[in-house]
Amino acid sequence: MADNRKASRYIVPVAVAGVAAATIGLVPALAASGDPDLPEITAQQLIEKIAASETQTLSGTFKVSTDLGLPSVAGLAGSLGGGSGPASADPEEKLTQLVSGTHTLRVAADGPDRQKLTILDGADEYSLIHNGDDVWGYDSKSNEVFHEKTDRAGEAPEKELPATPKELADEILKAADGTTSITVGGTAKVAGRDAYQLVIKPKQSGSMVESVKVAVDAGNGTPLKFTLTSVDGGKPVVDAGFTKVDFGKPAASTFDFKAPKGAKVTEGVPDDEKGSEDFGKEFGKQFGGLGDLGGGEGPNVIGEGWTAIATFDTGAPAPKTDEAPKEVQGFLDSLGDKVTGKFGSGTVFKTKIVNVLMTDDGKVYAGAVTKDALVQAANAAK
Repeated sequence: MADNRKASRYIVPVAVAGVAAATIGLVPALAASGDPDLPEITAQQLIEKIAASETQTLSGTFKVSTDLGLPSVAGLAGSLGGGSGPASADPEEKLTQLVSGTHTLRVAADGPDRQKLTILDGADEYSLIHNGDDVWGYDSKSNEVFHEKTDRAGEAPEKELPATPKELADEILKAADGTTSITVGGTAKVAGRDAYQLVIKPKQSGSMVESVKVAVDAGNGTPLKFTLTSVDGGKPVVDAGFTKVDFGKPAASTFDFKAPKGAKVTEGVPDDEKGSEDFGKEFGKQFGGLGDLGGGEGPNVIGEGWTAIATFDTGAPAPKTDEAPKEVQGFLDSLGDKVTGKFGSGTVFKTKIVNVLMTDDGKVYAGAVTKDALVQAANAAK
């Protein structure tokens, strides 16, 4: 069956991404004390194993912890008029909860046309179900339902991929540009399964990424856990993995959904009817005249690999935080560091993984790079 692109943007994928430009380490895995004693495997062989995985069915419990190093945003949504947004069952609204804190999810999948994800929050649950041509979101707390029909006819054609795992590994090797090290960093137990640890690290200096670790099921090649750490140290930026997993076929009834009696049902707006410029314009209004971020030309990219920086000109002076609402002002001040250089002056808004420099004359530099790297890019552009 054809993969459903519209629905897949909502579903947590069981896949590994971002290894296109990489140098494959060929060092065999060595089991640490207490970890599973598995046959030696190289990084190239492990990537081939992932690519060869035929996992189509699974169910289990998934835990996601995210720490971007951001201050609390409590009260911020209200100051921005967040109460007038889409219904609370809208996936694009509900899944933003996963960008902070720790959450427990139940997941189930039966091929490309049936998946279910449930966010557990005490006695309340939010479920997202993709079943054939339908995507349903249900929020038990508000008793609201979101529904969207998928549009197979409008899908773009599938991109041609390497036909075999060996070909996929060869393609990665061809794309190697010296920016990345990929090795096998031992073994682990994840959700009771033996796994190899694939370790991905930048070779370039200036990146905020310390490493990406992917625990891969030793039996069937399915990624079981993903951990992203920052050079700032502390808790992982993202630590997401199965605590329980079963690769059997879920019951068909798992993906059935009928709107409960009395529930408010909201029909989704097709992608081709959504205004991609609306967010940028509204953001600019809320932050005191930031400019029309939805218009103009797209960003330019400076550098490559892990230290790539996107830059664009808003066409307007940067907003003054002292003119923003009090809640927004405090939030921005807690994020920002004042900086100066040949480019003039500006503010770096920082997280543990992505930093953004906004100059006082309205130019923006953003990337998963250090503050110094952003200042250097701005200086070089003068």
